[in-house]
This record gives sequence, C-alpha cells and structure tokens, in this order.
Amino acid sequence: FQMVVKLGKPTKKEKFLLLLALAGACCLAFIIRLFSVLRFETMIHEYDPYFNYRSTEMMVENGVFSFHNWFDEKSWYPLGRGVGSSVYPGLMWTAGSIYHFLRAFQFKVDVRQVCVFIGPIFSAFSVLATYALTWEVSKGNNGAALFASVFIALVPGYISRSVAGSYDNESIAIFCMILTFALWLRAIRTGSMAAATTAALAYLYMVAAWGGYIFITNLIPLHVLGLILTGRFTHRAYVAYSTYYVIGTLLSMQISFVNFKPTESADHMPALGIFGLIQLITFYNYLKPMVTSEGLRQIIVGGVLGSIGLVLGGAIVTGKIGALSGRLAFFFNSKGAIPIIASVAEHQGTSLAHYYYDLHLLLLLFPLGVYRCFTDLHEGTLFAMMYGITTLYFTRIMVRIVLVLAPAMCVLGGLALSGHYYAFLPNLSAPEEKETSTIEKKKKEIKKAAAEGGYPFKRELAAIAAFIPILVVGSFVSHSIYMAREHYSDPTIVLRAGNGKLYDDFREAYKWISENTEENAKVLSWWDYGYHLSSMANRTVFVDGNTWNNTHISRVGQILASDEKTSYEMMRELDVNYVLVIFGGKIGYPGDDINKFIWMIRIAGSTPTGAHITQKQYMTNYGEYRIDSRAPKKMRNSLMYKMCYHRFGQLMTHPRAPLGYDLSQNQEVGDKDIQFEHLEEAYTTENWIVRVYRVKPPANKFSGK
Repeated sequence: FQMVVKLGKPTKKEKFLLLLALAGACCLAFIIRLFSVLRFETMIHEYDPYFNYRSTEMMVENGVFSFHNWFDEKSWYPLGRGVGSSVYPGLMWTAGSIYHFLRAFQFKVDVRQVCVFIGPIFSAFSVLATYALTWEVSKGNNGAALFASVFIALVPGYISRSVAGSYDNESIAIFCMILTFALWLRAIRTGSMAAATTAALAYLYMVAAWGGYIFITNLIPLHVLGLILTGRFTHRAYVAYSTYYVIGTLLSMQISFVNFKPTESADHMPALGIFGLIQLITFYNYLKPMVTSEGLRQIIVGGVLGSIGLVLGGAIVTGKIGALSGRLAFFFNSKGAIPIIASVAEHQGTSLAHYYYDLHLLLLLFPLGVYRCFTDLHEGTLFAMMYGITTLYFTRIMVRIVLVLAPAMCVLGGLALSGHYYAFLPNLSAPEEKETSTIEKKKKEIKKAAAEGGYPFKRELAAIAAFIPILVVGSFVSHSIYMAREHYSDPTIVLRAGNGKLYDDFREAYKWISENTEENAKVLSWWDYGYHLSSMANRTVFVDGNTWNNTHISRVGQILASDEKTSYEMMRELDVNYVLVIFGGKIGYPGDDINKFIWMIRIAGSTPTGAHITQKQYMTNYGEYRIDSRAPKKMRNSLMYKMCYHRFGQLMTHPRAPLGYDLSQNQEVGDKDIQFEHLEEAYTTENWIVRVYRVKPPANKFSGK
C-alpha cells in the first residue's frame, strides 16, 4: 500500500513488486480473453476479421509488394476492389511479421493461429502502454499507473474487441493509440524533438492500423489549444507539436489509403490550423522585444492572419479542401446520415445499460478522476480530462466509441482510486499513542480533532475507506470475467442458444457452397456476409463489409426488396448464379435477414434507381412491420420474404404453435404456399439458418419455327 501513495522514484524492492504486479496484469489481460478458444476452437470471429485473415494469408504467401498491388476480382463483382489502396495494412503487417518471426525460430504455427491470438497479445501490451500514459498524466504516480493498468486489462469495453479470434483493426489500434498519447505527453514534458519523433512514429503505426486515427489527429491539437487557452503553452509544447505534426503528417501520407488526405480532407484541418496558430503565437512572442509599438505588432500579426484566412478560404471554395468524411460527419449530424451508415449496429447511440455493462466501476470513478485533474491541473491532467470528456460526449452518438473511451476511463479511474488511498492510507499507518484508558484515549482524540479542524477515529475510518474499494474492485473483476465469458467470446459463425446448444449452420453452408458450386460462381447476399463467402466459400461476391459503393449495395437491396420477376431481370444484368439469405425463424435467431430487411429497404430506396422503393410500402396501415397474413402484398411478394419462407409453412417449430410459426418474429407466416418461377432451392442447412437458391438460366426464346 505504501507504493500506492508514494510519488517519485521507487526503491529496488518497490521496483520488483511493481514489475511483478505489471506482469500479473499482463497475464490477466491475456488469459481473460481466451474463453472463446477454450470453449470453441481457434477460429476467427465476426465478419470483417475474415477479410483481414484472407488478406494476411495473401500477404504471407505472396509478399508485401504483391499485397499492396492486389486487385481482388472475387469481391464487388463486376467492379472488383484494389485492396492495397483501400485498406489499413498495419494489422496484416503485424500478424505477418509475428508469423515470420516465429517460423524463423522453428515454431510450427500457421497464419490462422497468429491471427486468433493477436487480440490477447496486444491487450497485454496495452497494459504496459496504459501504465506509461497514466504515469505521464500523474507525474510519476506509480499507484495510479498500476491501478489503470489493472483496469485496462479487465474493462469489458476493451475486451469486446480484443478477445481471441477478434482479428480486427481495433485489436492492435487501441495499443497504438495509448502508446501515441503516452509518448506525446512525454514529448510535452521534456520538450525533446527525439521524444516528439517517437510519438510521430507511434502515430504512423496507428494510421496504418485503423481509420480511427483521426481521433488522435484531432485530440492532440485540441490539447494544444487547451494549453493555449489556460496559459500553459510553453516553448516545450511548441517544439513537441511542431516536430510531431510535421513528421507525423509526412509519415502518415506514406499509407496508400491515406495518401494526401492530411492536406485535402476537412477531417485533418484542425491539426493544420493549430500548427499555424502556434507559429503565429511564437512569431508574436519573438516580435515583442524587437518591435516597441503595440499597434505595429498587431498590424503584422493581422496581416499574417488575413493571408492565412484568404488561403484557407480559397482552398475551400475551389474544393481543394473537401467535406468531412461520412462517419465523422455522422457525429455532428447523425439524423442526416445515409442509411448505409445509420444501419450499422455499432453506429447506434449508447444506452445506459451498455455504459454499465462495458464500464461498470469506472463509471463511478470517472467523475472523481476528473475532479482530481481539476485540483491538480497541468499538461497531463488537462489531456486526461479532454480525452475522457470528448470521448464520453461522442459515445452518446455511436456505441463503437466506448472502445476508445475505455482507456480514458481506466486512466481517470486509476487517478481517482490512487487519490482515495492517498487521502486515507497515511491515517491507517499512523503510530498509536499508548493510553491506559480507552475512554480517555477517545476523548483525547475527539478534542484533538476538534482543535485541529479534523475528524476523530481516523484510523478506523481509514481502515473502512481502504477496505470498501477492495470489495468494489472485486465486483468489477467478477463482472469483467462474466462479460468476457458470456457475451464477448462467442464467435459469430457458431451460434450458441441459451441452453448451450450450438448451431454450426454457417460453416456447413459455406462448406457446401465451396464443394458444390462452380469455382467462378457469383453469390449474391446482403453485404454482412460478403467477407464470409469470399474467405470460407472462396466464391465471388457482389458486396461486402467494405461498403465503399453505396449504389452497388442499394442495387442488391433493390433485388431483395422487389418481386421475383423484377429481381430476376436485375440478377441477370449482374450475372448472379446463387442467392444466399440468413433465416432465424426455426430457432428464433434475431439476427437474420428478415430482421435486417427494413434497413435493406431504406438503403434500396436511397439512390435514384431505387427511389420507387419506400419503407411505407412494406408496413401495415398502422405502421407495423409484420410477416403474417396482415403483412402488405409488397412485403409478401418480395424476393427476401419468399426465399426465407419457402416451404416454411409446412414446418413445425414449436409443439404449441401452428405450422409455419416464426420463432424470431413470433408470428405465423402469412403465405404458406410459396412457389418460384426463376429460382430453385439449392441447399438449406440443418437448422434453416442459411438458405441458398440457384438462379435458373433464362428460358429458350425460340419457338422452333
């Protein structure tokens, strides 16, 4: 406990205990993320990670340069996709490097195993990075840094995207982000160009890893602006930001997907603006001793500001500086977002329940940490406050930002808990005075406390104050283990029912497609499953999770929302061979295509060619979304409805329910005799979760005469 309240350089014994505690936190961060491997197997989770895994395999087999020149003909047919210029390659670089390193030392691993364990490995690295960040924020408080390290190892908001198998960009990007922040504060503290350069290198890694780098791009300039407004801007900050911005921007432009965005996109303009502002401030301070007239100084500075304003205004008017990107604009105008962005589950607002499940104890410690930062305001605590408050604000718009908020919560939580012990532990370790009478002792304590303006029974209260956080932290550990085991470790491709039963229909269907369809077959599905089809079934798809072409996705939505005859004409135009839908009516799976269909309709009608498709056409007169006999004719004639409920009317899903009862919608299907003219059922998995239909070739138009 002494190390918790002690500031400055630790003793050798304390260093050993500190290293031991950090090693334990790293092991804890790694182990708690292995439930998916222990309960299932070493498999990739979700949707996007399958594209990342496929890309990593391609890079390992063919080399980095071939990967960056790779044009993927199996995705976005007939357009294709230039992968090297449309992906953040940091994740693939990292996994490929680890794979080659292990193989060089004769470790018999394959690419899939490396990809599966990337999340837990970098979670352990994040523990160390969080320690460094909190140490910089608190000016060397080892106790606060240690608490924050334990929190980041356990916080469910971070576990959700870093479990074994979650091979997504965020699995390494959070480590890169925390490391960049820690090195930035070090550069601010030392005023060293070398330290600022290391921060720029960490920023490069972050840019290569994840599109969320734009948060760092704008938070660090915001921190500099805060230093200026609070009168804490120094020459050290000038050297740090100038070096960091120039080197970091030049390095980030080496990533193909970023290219010239730092000089053209409005997303990056705040960073450029702050860079220009600090040059003006430094120039003004330089002029002060040289120019005696205040008016002359103002004229010079005004002229420089006016010139900069004219240049920026001209760049905006001529289109040299573009608008905010779609997802960043979504933060400021979520209601005006296009349906393809609004439809993504992780782009919805964050509920209070979600805050509780993903942050738990840290919700209580957050305001205490902010208060402690206010009482000891300097460069580090100002940064921690700005980091926490800005991310907390944006989480109300997009639940995905809870992942970015989690490290800030851990840092502020560490400061709060350390401050709590700093206030009470000295009383606990204070020496007792020897008294012959307990009553006289208590009376003396009360009189002494009243005289000093304090409070009596300090040792007793300190013991209680030290014990209560232990109970609360224990509850936090238990909650985190529960969330990791029950909510964040189930792979998407293997469904688990409440009774523990597993449904492996996805892999069953993809295996069937890979073995029973032509190698050049084109499979149409909603964009969620594109990465699965191209990775596991090795077939050409029309749309996938990249969602770069809203028009193409809208066309797929139009096919699924139209009647069979109209859909067939569009499918012939696109050369579709098979259509795949996900259906959960038999087992009560709520994530099926019928539940997503309302978004497909909205996206289908978001382009000029699909403007005739409106959500109202598929709803009842009372605005209800139904699949029973009260469903509108437009709904029951749609290709999606017919593919999901073909032959379903003769199926018993529950002993007490009528035939054709959808356990997901809790309704009896309205049309029980569905027939196709242009499609035929090719395969339906055991639990009806995946249904595949073959598109018939056109009938012979010749009459024989």
